Amino acid sequence: MAKNPIQFQKGLSLSDFLSRYGTEAQCREALFSLRWPDGFVCPKCGNKTYCELKNRPLYQCNACHHQTSVTAGTLFASTKLPLTKWFLAIYRLTQTKTGMAALPLSRELGVKYDTAWAMKHKIMQAMQHRDQDKCLEGRIEMDDAYLGGEHAGTPGRGSPNKTPFIAVVETDQNQKPQRIQLRIVPGFRKRAIADYAKVHLAPTCEVWSDGLACFTAVTQAGCTHKPKVTGGGRKSAQSSVFKWVNTLLGNLKNSLRGAYHSIHPK
Repeated sequence: MAKNPIQFQKGLSLSDFLSRYGTEAQCREALFSLRWPDGFVCPKCGNKTYCELKNRPLYQCNACHHQTSVTAGTLFASTKLPLTKWFLAIYRLTQTKTGMAALPLSRELGVKYDTAWAMKHKIMQAMQHRDQDKCLEGRIEMDDAYLGGEHAGTPGRGSPNKTPFIAVVETDQNQKPQRIQLRIVPGFRKRAIADYAKVHLAPTCEVWSDGLACFTAVTQAGCTHKPKVTGGGRKSAQSSVFKWVNTLLGNLKNSLRGAYHSIHPK
């Protein structure tokens, strides 16, 4: 069987990561470049000249004498942990395909469980906040899905323990994935899909779906809807039209199973 080029694509190895961000000085330099890519700018007056304090890791504006740190106003503000631990946590949470719970993260970082739990949720919240208001563009693959198990006596989609959500993948002209979105919806109704599309899809989007009636509502946001009925099951999973959204759903469920014992609506 031929190797999957996506699965075997080159990534950032742990040794390469440590060579780039293995010391506190390297992490601070990287954070400085990310926060002020064109050089220091005073957050109070906008002046660009500054000096560094000798006894404290602070930058002082030469004009208004306002003092700030490289972590102020960021995810790492007021932290007592070294940046090396924060950077390693970000690396492990974003590079682990099957997901990572707080307990193994605490062991790898050498911190308490509560600390690792808080770090994980802060990082996840920052990731969610970054992408929340971004609109997807171009060709879109969209599918409906559920997370959660079945309650006794209530099988299938009617189970109150199942949470409905939509999986959306933006691809380029060569149908290569660029960005993804997962959004919980109150149900698979036209109003819910229309509300999502008006906020998260650009009017120029070409939306491919499996023909579920609610997905026609994307036209209310100016998008073009192209349904392709596959009939479900293996045939649907093997369709090239929905290759990436099916891959996304498979990876998502494997990731959750690898990190959690159960899933609740919250």
